[in-house]
Amino acid sequence: MHLFDSHCHLQDDRIVNDLENILSRAVGAGVSKIVCCGSCEEDWEQVLQIYENHEDLIIPAFGIHPWYVDKRSSSWLEKLKEILKKVPCAAVGEIGLDHSLENRNDNDQLLIFNKQLELATELKRPVSIHCRKAWGDLLSSMEKIGRLAYGGAVHSFSGAPGIVEQLEKFNLSISFSGSITYERNKKARESCRRVSPDRLLIETDSPDILPYGFDLPENEPSALRSIAESVAAIRNCTIEEIVKITYANGIALFG
Repeated sequence: MHLFDSHCHLQDDRIVNDLENILSRAVGAGVSKIVCCGSCEEDWEQVLQIYENHEDLIIPAFGIHPWYVDKRSSSWLEKLKEILKKVPCAAVGEIGLDHSLENRNDNDQLLIFNKQLELATELKRPVSIHCRKAWGDLLSSMEKIGRLAYGGAVHSFSGAPGIVEQLEKFNLSISFSGSITYERNKKARESCRRVSPDRLLIETDSPDILPYGFDLPENEPSALRSIAESVAAIRNCTIEEIVKITYANGIALFG
């Protein structure tokens, strides 16, 4: 079994000190590829180091997450371009929009998001997108930029079913995390049914969003099979089909 974890944060302080054990457990659970996403300038070097130590397993991504937009330096874009050029296999992420934050600057979020989308197109890279309560702005940005030539994924999808088709037309895939394992998450489960087979991805978003029934201090990639099982049940197919589809989609997009 080859599982593809399309989004996590192995550099997070909550898990990085146990990284070797975590990766060993992931491989033991059948995880073959992991996309590790940076969130701010301060953690890009950590992500780079994790990738360099585990090139057979890790696919790196670098970006400015909307939570850290106000902490960016004046030279953030140049630094981002430099590290992406240094690592030709790296994606651009985690980037996006988040209107759930109380103290935020929506204009700044949009500016930084759009600049990173433009950089991804310039460098021919896929993107990993975060969106919370900002679907209108996200879709407006995509309308202006157009179909992403090198694709991307909307991670830990929580949007309404009707948004799925709109995102897919911009060459975006849809990724589901541990939240899909909870039966009360009816909106995301219906969205999961709507995703085209060639657009479907799964992720842990570790160390966050433990799947239902897992007794771990923090989430980790070894829990990905549980998410695959839930997605298979929701889409009325076998786990083997989901694993095969999501691995192929992950490799096509990020690999």
